[in-house]
Formats: sequence, structure tokens, C-alpha cells
Amino acid sequence: MSTALDARRPATAPPATAPTTAAPTTAAPNTPATPPRGLLPVVLTATFMTALDVFVVNVALPSLQADLGAGPAAVQWVMAGFSLALAAGLVTAGRLGDRYGRRRVFGLGLALFTLASAGCGFAPTAAALVGARVVQGLSAALMGPQVLAILRTAFSGAAQARAFARYGLTMGVGAVFGQLIGGLLIRADLFGLGWRSCFLINLPIGLVALAMVRRSLPESRAQQRPGLDPVGVLLVSTAMTALVLPLIQGPQLGWPLWTVLCLGASLVLLAAFAVHQHRATPRDTTTAANAANATSATTAANAANATTAATAGTGNTTPLVDTRLFHSRAFSAGVLAQLAFWLGQGSFFLVLALHLQFGRGLDALGAGLVFTAIGLGYLITSNTTHRVTARLGGRRTITFGGLLMTAGLGLLALAAYDVADGSVWWLAPGLFVDGLGMGLVIAPVTAVVLEGVEPRLAGSAAGVVSTVQQVGGALGIALIGLVYYGAGDPTAAFGRSVLVLAVLELVLVGLVRLLPRRT
Repeated sequence: MSTALDARRPATAPPATAPTTAAPTTAAPNTPATPPRGLLPVVLTATFMTALDVFVVNVALPSLQADLGAGPAAVQWVMAGFSLALAAGLVTAGRLGDRYGRRRVFGLGLALFTLASAGCGFAPTAAALVGARVVQGLSAALMGPQVLAILRTAFSGAAQARAFARYGLTMGVGAVFGQLIGGLLIRADLFGLGWRSCFLINLPIGLVALAMVRRSLPESRAQQRPGLDPVGVLLVSTAMTALVLPLIQGPQLGWPLWTVLCLGASLVLLAAFAVHQHRATPRDTTTAANAANATSATTAANAANATTAATAGTGNTTPLVDTRLFHSRAFSAGVLAQLAFWLGQGSFFLVLALHLQFGRGLDALGAGLVFTAIGLGYLITSNTTHRVTARLGGRRTITFGGLLMTAGLGLLALAAYDVADGSVWWLAPGLFVDGLGMGLVIAPVTAVVLEGVEPRLAGSAAGVVSTVQQVGGALGIALIGLVYYGAGDPTAAFGRSVLVLAVLELVLVGLVRLLPRRT
């Protein structure tokens, strides 16, 4: 693939959280009944910066390539380094939050992310930029799991639904408007910084958020500190690297032998990780509620000891991912729905950006302006998703959103084939409808997975969700790349790709039917 094409290849889908494990105790995190007013602004600021930096770099790549004299490999690693570090670090970061405190780990991640953004913005060479991007990815991994775990444990009921709706809105705004924001920053050329402003914009935002962390975020952790499970950390980190690396590099390199071997090795490593986690997961389903029903003659201390003993696994290792999570139908089906959604989401941004810039000849700013059609639809529904969900339920809301996205993608396919030589704004109706559907899916499909999870398992569940999002985005980009680049003609490539994505949305709708009706 040409360097110019590499420079515009969107990265994987926005991140989310990382897993941690359930502590052997059943105590809930120490969170106040009424969360501080600044909690949402702080965690959502970090979410926005992460989502923005996944997509804004696509606009910056052509100019930074010329400025730094970067070759094609370096350009690819500016994107791949971030995605790899993020995917490899999510599971471990979730455990760190359970062990050392989610506020503490979140604050560390935010500080490192801000510093790494400065490193990107002032990078003197391409190698220095790649290194800073890797640190950015690791920092984003530290923050992501804590955000979802904090939202799950600090809010409840309708307030939790509103919090997740704001989370979905923030992720979508960062993803949808990332290219437009980057185009505007580069066009404005603030202080002559050019592409560097796309990274340096994080400095004032990050510093303000950091100043608010201590007083705005309640600390929460597993009451009995879980172990770090070094074997699990090694297995899952290596497995994620072996999986995501070939998915990122394979399409550009024509899938050489090493990429196939890496994918095979990742499956073996993931299987070994699953076996290790299952063996370390407690066998008894006894919970704190059961312990609370102990006879009045049993003291509270004895009840706690009984619970700890009942939940002990086959050894002293606390699993990174408590496999009992998958005993829940809502969680298992919700994870599959997450995978289906993110398979299509990251790849949709890829084919749309390629079609606008190569098929229609728009520059980055022009393409970013077209993205506003999706953004408008997304803003309309994402601001009211919690109300729709309260009225219809999560399952029906996600189903309706998936059907709207299917219809929007169908309209895009018709516009691509029927008015290939007409105005690019013929795409706007389909983009608008697709955005409406996106706004009804992103927050509910995340909330549905986490809503029934015990607070002590919040970190573990959040990590699974985040990893699925990241892997789903990378896998979707690799698969849709085969469809897009195999078509030859740009118009036909876009049309076929969005039809495949429409089928993926129908798969999402089908998977949602597996969710419990009460969801």
C-alpha cells in the first residue's frame, strides 16, 4: 500500500477499559452515596482525549511524515504503537486498579498520558514520536478500565444510566469529530505548530483534569487486595500483542508468513490464559449475601472467614478475569454484542475516510466536514439514550439502534452506486441515519454488560469489555480491508464494504436477542 494510503488509515476503534479480578472478599468499593459533582467531567475528559488521539493522528500523519522525514514503516508504527500498547495493557491495568485503587491508577495514567502527549508534540524524530505514542497507549490502558469501573461502582439506577449515556456520547464525539478537529487544528496552524498541535492540545486539558482528580474522584478498590497474577499478566499481554500486531500490519504487508504464525500463536496463548484463569477462579458460588444469612450465633468475623474460605480457588492465585462472569447470560451475550458492534465500527470509519479522500478527492478537512453528518445524528440520540432505555429497555433500544444503522448503511450503498459522480453530500442522509443508530447502541451495549456485575467484579468485567472493543476494532479493520482492497474500483469498494457492514449490524441485532428480556 502506498505511503499516502497508510497515512490516512484510521486506527482501531476507541478504547474502553481493562479487566481486573474479583477479590476473594465480597466487600463493595468504598464509594459515597452521592458522587462528587466533578467526577463525570474528569473521567469523561480522559475518555475524550483517548478517543480523540486514536483518530486525530490520521489527519496529522501526512504533514508529520514530511516534517520528520518518516518512512512508511515509521508512519505505520505511529498508529500501531499506540494500539498495541493499549491492547496489551488493558487486562493488567484493570487489576492494578483493583489492587492499588482506581483513582490512584487513573491519576497515574492521566499524568503519563499528558506527559506522553508533550513528548509526541515536541518529538524531534520519527523514532521519538513512535516511542511517545507507545507510552500514550500504555497510559490510555491505565485509564480506560478505571473509567468503566468507577462509573459502575459510583452510580446506580437512573444516575448510572445517565453516566453511561454521557460516556457513550464522549466516545462517539471523540471518534466522529476527531478527524474534523485535527483538520481544523492543522489548518489554523496555531503558533506555527502545524501537526504538533494535534498532540499538544492535550496538555492544558490534561493538566486541568489532573488538578481535579483528588477532590472529584472517590477512591475504590477491592477490599482484600488481589494478587497481580504474573503468569496471567504474561500470557494475556503476549497473546494480545500476537493477535493485534498482525491484524494491524497484515493488510499493508500482504499477510506474510510471520503474521499467520502470530495469529496462530495468539490463539494458543489465549487458550492457555483461559485455562489458567479458570483454574484460579473460585469454585464455590457463595457470596457475601450467603454469608450474611449465616445463623445469628455466627459472628461477623466468622461469616467473613467462611466466605473467604468458600471462595478460595485451587491455589493462591487470584485470576485477572474471574470466569464466573461468563455464567451470567447478560454478560456473555453482551460481550458478543460488543464484539459484533466494534467489528463494524472501526472498519466503517476506515472505509468512509478512504472513500472521501481517495474516491472523492477531498482533503482531510473536507472529509472531516462530511463526518459532521454522522455527528449530528449521533448527538441527537446519544443525549436521550438513557431516557429511551428507561422506556424501552436495553435490549429493545440496542435492537432499534442496530436496525437504524443497517438502514443508514443501506442508504450509503445506494448513494455510492447511484450518484458516484454527484455531490458528496448525497451521502449525508445515510450518514445521518447511521449516526442516529450509533447513538442508541454505544452506551446501552456497554451498560448492559456491566449492569448486573457485582461491584467487586467491576474491574474484571470492565477489562473484558475494553479488550473486546479494542480487538473487535482491529479485527474489523483487517477483515473489511480484504473486501475494500479486493474490489479495485473505489466506488465499488465502498459500496461492497458498507453492505458487509450492514450485515454485521444485523448480526448485532440477532445477538441482542440472546440478552435476558429484563435487561
